Amino acid sequence: MLPIVTANGKDERELLGALRSRSGEVDRKVTAVVSEIIENVRLKGDEAVNEYTLKFDGKLPPAIEVSREEINDALTNADENFVSALLNAQENIADFHNRQKHQSFIDPKENGVILGQRIRGLERVGLYVPGGTAAYPSSVLMNAIPAKIAGVKEIVMVTPPTKEGKANPDILVAAAICGVDRVFLLGGAQAVAALAYGTETVPKVDKIVGPGNIYVATAKKLLYGVVDIDMIAGPSEILVLADETAEPKYLAADLMSQAEHDVLASAIMVTTSRKIADETAKELERQVETLSRKEIIKKSLSEFGGIIVCETVDEAVTLANEIAPEHLEVMMENPFEYIGKLDNAGSIFLGKYAPEPLGDYYAGPNHVLPTSGTARFFSPLSVDAFVKKVSYIYYTEDALREASGDIVTLAEKEGLTAHANSIKVRF
Repeated sequence: MLPIVTANGKDERELLGALRSRSGEVDRKVTAVVSEIIENVRLKGDEAVNEYTLKFDGKLPPAIEVSREEINDALTNADENFVSALLNAQENIADFHNRQKHQSFIDPKENGVILGQRIRGLERVGLYVPGGTAAYPSSVLMNAIPAKIAGVKEIVMVTPPTKEGKANPDILVAAAICGVDRVFLLGGAQAVAALAYGTETVPKVDKIVGPGNIYVATAKKLLYGVVDIDMIAGPSEILVLADETAEPKYLAADLMSQAEHDVLASAIMVTTSRKIADETAKELERQVETLSRKEIIKKSLSEFGGIIVCETVDEAVTLANEIAPEHLEVMMENPFEYIGKLDNAGSIFLGKYAPEPLGDYYAGPNHVLPTSGTARFFSPLSVDAFVKKVSYIYYTEDALREASGDIVTLAEKEGLTAHANSIKVRF
């Protein structure tokens, strides 16, 4: 089910080639369909949104916007254990993200110059939340909490209606807990377009965040520039670094925790021990039979998974940095030893008692992470994603006079004589 290869410069490259093949260019047919949807929503607003809701969801909900009463009722009627778990997770997530806040600053100089930077939250942010069987309340927490901490004035959530024309109640519970301001029952590319352009009913937003299918992801990509977006998310992935001290049953369980997401999900283990590799493969065969999504797991592991056996730890670390995984577990004897060596990962999980689901739901760091190797240059979703920075400058006459010669020289060097003139006319 899970191929094992020895790192020799060739075999591991072939295995990783399959991993990279998941993140090719978006299908042209999908792009064409999404482009048409976006244009129709831009031109026809609610009329187009309703047409697509009927086409893709079967019927229109009684009301497009969920009432505050319905949101509050979902919280009141929710299972107590579920609400308690969400509240505990919220506390951890808020504590972590509060530490990311930056302050505005003012920097007065001795010569009278005043420089500064003002930081403020975005005016309005759109949060896309999948509905139906792929409803993830944890994603509401991970997107809405940092937005609130950043000072976003209004969070607008869109989520596809159920067959009954209502919102998934678990999603509403999370929205109530996080302080989401408005909830609309619409999904797909048409929901993304409605948020980007605004309609008669749906307000225009400054940024769109949240996961979705290929149509949602493509719509976000095509609308980047009209609005800001969080990132283009690919299939989920995990890389586990393991030495001879690792526990095979934990390794197997953690690899499958990502493989169950999708047949395109990737689960890779890099180890310095052939014995651990073999025992983990056996554990996978044993544990998978007890899991509800075993067919998805088997297909994912066989097509986009693998175990790579390296000769040295340094070789394993180099490979991990090259892969730049979304999730990176360090199942080594002293995991803290590698913090300064592992540069490219969305989120790093240290030791046998920090499995990836801990980060998905509860610990505090964000679970919206860069995928498909983009951890080389992208960061996890954070408070920074929801703020706007504006700089300001004040110069006295004497300070500008002192700088004027340099400014004129630079402007004239670039052939921008009007720039130079703007300085010259003052003196």
